[in-house]
Amino acid sequence: MGDVLNVGSPGEILADRYLVLNKSVVLDTKPGLLPQGLETEKVQTIRAYLRLIPYSLHIPQVYGVLSLKDGRSHKEILLLEKPPLLTEPTTDSQLRLCPQLTTAWRTATSMRQMNWLWQLAHLWQPLVSEGVASSLIDTHILRVEGSLVRLLELRSDTSTAPKLSHLGDFWQQLLPDTKPAIAEFVNQVSSYLIQGEINSPEVLISVLDRGLAELGELQSPKIKIITKTDTGPKRQRNEDACYPPSGTLLSKPPQATALAIVCDGIGGHEGGNVASNLAIETIQQQVQQLTKVPSNHIEPSLLLADLEQAVAVANDKISQRNDSENRQGRKRMGTTLVMALPVAHEMYITHVGDSRAYWITRDACYQVTLDDDVASREVRLGYAIYREAVQQSGSGSLVQALGMSSSAALHPTAQRFILDEDAVFLLTSDGLSDFDRVEEYWETEILPILTEETDLVTVADKLLEIANTKNGHDNVTIALVHYQVQYVEPELTLKAVIVQPPTITTAKVTPKPLQPTLLEDISEQKTLIPKNKPSSFQQLPLHLIVPMIIAIAAGSLGLLVRGLFMSSPLLTTDSSPTLQPTPAATNARSLNNLASGWVITNSQAITLDDQKLEAGSFLQVVEVEPGDTPNAQESVIKLRLCPSENTLSPQPDKPLRVTLAQLQRPGITVLKSTDTSSCDNLSQPPDSETPASR
Repeated sequence: MGDVLNVGSPGEILADRYLVLNKSVVLDTKPGLLPQGLETEKVQTIRAYLRLIPYSLHIPQVYGVLSLKDGRSHKEILLLEKPPLLTEPTTDSQLRLCPQLTTAWRTATSMRQMNWLWQLAHLWQPLVSEGVASSLIDTHILRVEGSLVRLLELRSDTSTAPKLSHLGDFWQQLLPDTKPAIAEFVNQVSSYLIQGEINSPEVLISVLDRGLAELGELQSPKIKIITKTDTGPKRQRNEDACYPPSGTLLSKPPQATALAIVCDGIGGHEGGNVASNLAIETIQQQVQQLTKVPSNHIEPSLLLADLEQAVAVANDKISQRNDSENRQGRKRMGTTLVMALPVAHEMYITHVGDSRAYWITRDACYQVTLDDDVASREVRLGYAIYREAVQQSGSGSLVQALGMSSSAALHPTAQRFILDEDAVFLLTSDGLSDFDRVEEYWETEILPILTEETDLVTVADKLLEIANTKNGHDNVTIALVHYQVQYVEPELTLKAVIVQPPTITTAKVTPKPLQPTLLEDISEQKTLIPKNKPSSFQQLPLHLIVPMIIAIAAGSLGLLVRGLFMSSPLLTTDSSPTLQPTPAATNARSLNNLASGWVITNSQAITLDDQKLEAGSFLQVVEVEPGDTPNAQESVIKLRLCPSENTLSPQPDKPLRVTLAQLQRPGITVLKSTDTSSCDNLSQPPDSETPASR
């Protein structure tokens, strides 16, 4: 990526490792070596790529830098990995870019055309927030790989950021090749965007959801699920759990509901298996209630909120059990979670921790979840390239898992995908996903399911064998979800209706893009937790009014009260699950409310009180003293440097003394109580906690 793409001739080796395949594509012949990274002061130039890592399904990620010297001149070219490339079937060395959306549009079905527009609508707001929304109206950058929209690179916005009206102008250009069933729909939506009648991405998504639902009613998907779990060759106890129970082959139809869950317990003999099984039991009961509603009565954004709330209920059950047994710090039991819920033409994926979901199509294998670990957090906060972040000590430690604290501090990721072709979703614990085993074997072992060369049971057994023989260090649990659909081009004519999205008062459960990210400015505070989280009672939508009126008409005040506190926001019947109110969040830690015992860290090298500190150092607050003036910035902070390999000089014998103003600089952040650091070995305050660590 860069202004100069003709960096060499095909077959030429650059920087002693990069083989030139064509003018803009190189192959790293030494992938085991860490690529050259950007200098610290230049990391901000790729900030959009880093912060948008949750959208890596659509956006390539930064791999490193290629430095070239030509006489006296010096060029640095940004390398992006996992770009929209297709391999020619004749030879692996022949690569070409995926087709432009405008080219592929001509032969796509109505469902796929609508799906592509839906993805663009979901990507609009996050790309606007990062100043790169121009990428979504650039025909050269906008590519498609099967049903997925893929961007070639990110294009920075000019001084005037594009508006939704510009998106409408772009969509109008697609009308000549739009399928007859949705041509009027697309024309109306484009006009609404240009005229400002659709004035937000949320309204646009609601309109597209309505159209997709009408098309989806014409599909009759068939779903099969198989689960398997194994202790592995080196473990004495299996702390994993799954639903359906291991070895069960489930089909829908005839089953009314298809649900797959994989949990990886944390806590060893102290109760990891208890936590994972408790999570399975709780969430399965919650979700079974949600799926009693007919699919054409389900509001997607409310279902996403309900799935998050179901996870919160499971979290609090495990956390309460930890509290009742007086488990603290690393003795607390917990579990990761990943689950798949197919509903009509959609797949809902929810996860917490580092258990993963992969989406396998005839085109490729995509990891659709982002691990909740330290490395991923560093990237999404814009501090480091992923390949550099994973090299740091503790990069694989989890930043959240079920049961470690109240659900007020929990942020499950719930997302959905539109399915317009056969696909396989693999849910797995890290017993299989470690060392890139899924990426290594998906084509030979999982893809044959889609070509009907093998069956789910055989593939599940083979994946367990691969996990135990190629990895073998952990328990392994997998679930395979095979989604089959026969698509028929509709004869109806869709019309667009502007509908306002349902009101959900908490920002945590607003209608989400394909992979949610933190879009607020969080450069001064390393946290994935918003400052405030309303209780679940505040999330109740207006459509509960109808059941309430019915209850009143029935003359049962008791049922009315029960409905208010126990009904799911998704349901319009009495079959809603029981969801407990979530306690309000406590104030997040920041530099403005430092307290004794807290730990701060720096993302870049700094000097404090004449002490040079390399990036990644940890300092513990010893005392906070008021300054000589009322100005809080003059407060004196006493810090002690914790043992670390990152210090550039010996540790001082006396604490460092700095003012709060000296700490208020980019890159200095306060760790949460659940974050690990080298200060953990020092004396801690009585209420300190350590995070879930894998």
